[in-house]
Amino acid sequence: MRGFLGAAVRGAAVGSVVAAAHALLNARLMRVPRADPPPCQEKVSVLVPARDEAHRIGPTIRSLRVQRGVPELEIVVLDDGSTDGTADEVRRVADDDDRIRVVTGTAPPDGVPGKPHACAQLADLAQGGVLVFVDADVVLEPHAVASAVAMVRENGLDVVSPFPRQLADGAGARLVQPLLQWSWLVFLPLRLAERSPRPSLSAANGQFLVVDTGAYHRSGGFAGIATAVLDDIALMRAVKRSGGRGVVVDGSTVASCRMYEDWAEVRDGYEKSLWSATGSPAGAAALSAVLAWLYVLPPIAALGGSRAGAVGYAAGVVTRVVTARHTGGRVWPDAFAHPVSVGVLLTLVARSWRARRAGRLRWKGRSLRESS
Repeated sequence: MRGFLGAAVRGAAVGSVVAAAHALLNARLMRVPRADPPPCQEKVSVLVPARDEAHRIGPTIRSLRVQRGVPELEIVVLDDGSTDGTADEVRRVADDDDRIRVVTGTAPPDGVPGKPHACAQLADLAQGGVLVFVDADVVLEPHAVASAVAMVRENGLDVVSPFPRQLADGAGARLVQPLLQWSWLVFLPLRLAERSPRPSLSAANGQFLVVDTGAYHRSGGFAGIATAVLDDIALMRAVKRSGGRGVVVDGSTVASCRMYEDWAEVRDGYEKSLWSATGSPAGAAALSAVLAWLYVLPPIAALGGSRAGAVGYAAGVVTRVVTARHTGGRVWPDAFAHPVSVGVLLTLVARSWRARRAGRLRWKGRSLRESS
């Protein structure tokens, strides 16, 4: 394979190999919550925003009730306009546990995402020195909260995002969901991101987010990012802008989450947020071109006999293997389908931008305006 195309394939192979090496380095340096954390010496507030989650919030609440190593623990669940009896389900599972409060939230302004509005209300109600935001589809191990708080305190951090193990069933979810962890493990220099004040070096997952209360308020909290669709990353960036330090870590040993149940939920969830993740149409086009160059072109070239293409494809598979092994994901045969995963992601990016331009962005029955 010669000429421009051959050079493009060779360049992609080199880039894929470099990315694989970076993923291996990140995997070695990535922080992991302790299995035997010391008892918390301060009050901790676990905050759960919930909207129409009656069908799956039960395991979440049960896992919170058995947290150990946190003598002073309060659990506040905010019912965000549910119509399915979410609050009643929480009270049933809570079984008169006096650490658990269920409150009714106020609706967000029209077009504003509901989750940051709900989290802002929860933070205003919290009394702890550490705020632990947990989504209603996350199940924590008994030492999860104590481990996450210890990671914040022992490393001098202000915010930590332990990325839960993602449970994915069905072809669509198995193709797309692993790219969440893959994206930051391959492309984000974790230790530099931890030290750097640059908001651009940020990744987070709001499914399980732990922040020092003082740092939260100095950053302006969720009230300051009320229009953000990707509120978790927006909060991490706000904490960094206010002088704090934070990083995403491997939370697969302490938390798990089944984010989406089927392909329709995967499609709609990414439609809601991918436009915001890519920043602008030009940014989306540039990112899509780079990903296609690195991870779609080489395997296509390999089918035509290109050795460089085969090397590039193998390097892409390695990044998925490393990601899966270090974040609790499924390794085989899913890693072999990495080019297909990237291809599906690119179609979802395009779909998200079409939805934004058409003004049909919605989530959980609420319309979303242009947000940042």
